[in-house]
Amino acid sequence: MTSAAIYARVSSARQKKDETIGSQTAALREHAAQARLDVPAEWVFEDEGHSGATLVRPALEALRDLVAQGCVDVVLCYSPDRLARKFAYQALLLEEFARAGVRAEFVKGPRGDTPEDQLLVQFQGMFAEYEKAQLAERYRRGKAYRARAGSVNVLSGAPFGYRYVRKTDLAGAAYEIIGHEAALVAEMFRRYADDGASIADLARWLTGQGAPTRTGKHRWDRSVVWAMLRNPAYAGKAVFGKTMATSGTPGLNRVARLQGRSVPRAVKTIDRPREEWLEIPVPAIVDQDTFARVQQRLEDNKRFAARNTKVPSLLQGLAACSGCGYGYYRTSARTTSRKIYYYRCLGSDDYRYEGGRVCGNQPVRADYLDQVVWDHITGLLADPALIRAEISKRLDAARTADPATRQRHRLELELAKAATSITAMIEAFSEQLLTIDELRAKMPHLRAREANLHAQIDALDAQAADREACLKLADDLEGFLAQLRGNTATATVEDRQQVLRLLVKDVLIGPEKITIRHRIPAPAGGSGARHRDPEPDTEGDHRPGYLLRWGRDLSVPTERRLARAGGSCWSPLPHHRHSCR
Repeated sequence: MTSAAIYARVSSARQKKDETIGSQTAALREHAAQARLDVPAEWVFEDEGHSGATLVRPALEALRDLVAQGCVDVVLCYSPDRLARKFAYQALLLEEFARAGVRAEFVKGPRGDTPEDQLLVQFQGMFAEYEKAQLAERYRRGKAYRARAGSVNVLSGAPFGYRYVRKTDLAGAAYEIIGHEAALVAEMFRRYADDGASIADLARWLTGQGAPTRTGKHRWDRSVVWAMLRNPAYAGKAVFGKTMATSGTPGLNRVARLQGRSVPRAVKTIDRPREEWLEIPVPAIVDQDTFARVQQRLEDNKRFAARNTKVPSLLQGLAACSGCGYGYYRTSARTTSRKIYYYRCLGSDDYRYEGGRVCGNQPVRADYLDQVVWDHITGLLADPALIRAEISKRLDAARTADPATRQRHRLELELAKAATSITAMIEAFSEQLLTIDELRAKMPHLRAREANLHAQIDALDAQAADREACLKLADDLEGFLAQLRGNTATATVEDRQQVLRLLVKDVLIGPEKITIRHRIPAPAGGSGARHRDPEPDTEGDHRPGYLLRWGRDLSVPTERRLARAGGSCWSPLPHHRHSCR
């Protein structure tokens, strides 16, 4: 008897749910019985949930291995598009089967080996590929239209803190807030935005709370916390279409490259531009201001990441070139007696660019520039008018809008519900409505939830007490300024970095001046300023003895010649030269 193997495939979850692959297999078995073909039970290959646009399918791989061994005479498939959705893949598989002496038969297709039958198979393959592209485009446009209409149906699930309510005949899908999870999310955002907690600290804190992740894991990973902090759904705007698939080889990390891993398809996922996102309104857990501050800190973390820095520098991530726009990095030059640090423009390095350096700005002594910027900032902070205006704005915001009060009210409601649930469980057990095993299974979860809510309320009380203390200290402005002047002289580099990043947006270094752009508005004059340029956002000191002077007695051709010199570079101090690598 002729031996045969059966191959069936469905791609979507709905087809799996409707058991269409079972109907395919039944039709193929019936066809094999009519054709008097012997199909062993182990030769029935089914790919559930695998696209026909790729050849990387587990059951198809097993079928191809069986064909290569020469054990099978006929391969039965329901239709050509079940074998593959691309004409080129269909042709490849049919040719591979033919080389092994195996005949492919389709229930819904030509059953002969004449040229006309082969041509018909090819036409069906092209139609299947066109149908797949058409379905994908209709699906994409339909989901985009529903997303623009504000339908939650296009979102397949909900993040931690929400419950995804599926659509019914009477209503569409929706996000529903889970009270105790939402309280954890709000506290996580507050700690990151206000307390300066790191993502690793938040992951350890969430693990200590005992709350499982959305996938049921009890250990929180930093990547999960990072993704939650970036999710705009917590601010009331779930987003559809944040990413898209493009042609190209996905990037592999160092471990994957060393292990020789590869990817099945040359497709990678990239982020869409922000203006192409489709926002869908959902219930908010955090306010817009807190979410914006979290996003700002995430962006700052990219710029200010210490990474492998062993000796921190004050202007790390802040210094940039005003000419070419590249950032400044710190390098060093060693003399016979000491090591001198410089800030150097990325555009001034010959080895980085094919045509040589693109910028002629010279390196700047790091210690001189750090001291000048720090002196300017401390002088700016010593201006009582600026400090009083900033404190008044913060006090008004703290007194008029307090999100901690609303959060405490929500936590108290959740705590009352948890206590009610515990009481109801005990009463049900006393009335013999529950067994002791059922009570023991449900009570620990309720007790842990109650303890978690108590801990969060205590944290809010401590936060309120700290805020009241800060408000009382802010009333004594003169004492605050005296303490500030006393601490600036003894502050470490890390402490100065924190102060500088709160007040300074960036420091632009040019061949003739330094431009410090502030995050807070600077007054037109005052005790904090020595001498200001008439240009906006520019702070400078052009006295004859100023440290940061770029060879103003040199002509332009001389400056260009020095910028192109490969063996040495000029320091910002006139009449001093140091060799640098």
